Amino acid sequence: MSETKQNSSSALSEEKFPQVDFATLILSLSHSALVHLGQAPDPETNQVEKQIPLARQTIDVLAVLQEKTKGNLTGDEERLLEQLLFDLRMRIVELEKSERGRI
Repeated sequence: MSETKQNSSSALSEEKFPQVDFATLILSLSHSALVHLGQAPDPETNQVEKQIPLARQTIDVLAVLQEKTKGNLTGDEERLLEQLLFDLRMRIVELEKSERGRI
């Protein structure tokens, strides 16, 4: 392995990554939905672009997680998921209202 690759590999292994848990997973998916709704920049391109079908798909994934984990979450996890889904669904409704108003 080249010295540059070795240095970058060791730098990555020394970084402190947050613990991955259920909350981290659903927050990550929620952020992806916000990016697809055009309400946050894409982390790779730093561009803001609406991709509503992808936002809907991500919200559907969160809904499936909610259904499949029912009864297995802590109270905090359950409330977080419920609040995220409510917020994302309301954002889509508002976005659709504003789009209809432009037509």
